Amino acid sequence: QVQLVESGGGLVQAGGSLRLSCAASGRTFSSYAVGWFRQAPGKDREFVAAINRSINRSGGSTYYADSVKGRFTISRDNAKNTVYLQMNSLKPEDTAVYYCALKDSWAVAGTRSSADFRSWGQGTQVTVSS
Repeated sequence: QVQLVESGGGLVQAGGSLRLSCAASGRTFSSYAVGWFRQAPGKDREFVAAINRSINRSGGSTYYADSVKGRFTISRDNAKNTVYLQMNSLKPEDTAVYYCALKDSWAVAGTRSSADFRSWGQGTQVTVSS
């Protein structure tokens, strides 16, 4: 079973950047689509970005929440069993705990529902100060 560990969170000023990493155990990582979600205090977990599976070292089609499109970039390196989330032009409203998870193989393409993802990591805190 694949297990995920997020890292790279921290405190940053508005306008700054962070790169989150989602490291996976297991040799079949490349066959999974992976998503990033976030949850702010008192709010529901929301979709951020996802990258589909790829037989190559990198690649896989991507899709984003409208709130982060143009600022965040998701990528993967299957040789390192890692998915990244590059976050630029950060805003205070990006403050949340960020989680990565694997998309269920039977879920529809392009799903943004957390119910279609599993094997959640423990999360990494991102705090953006104004």
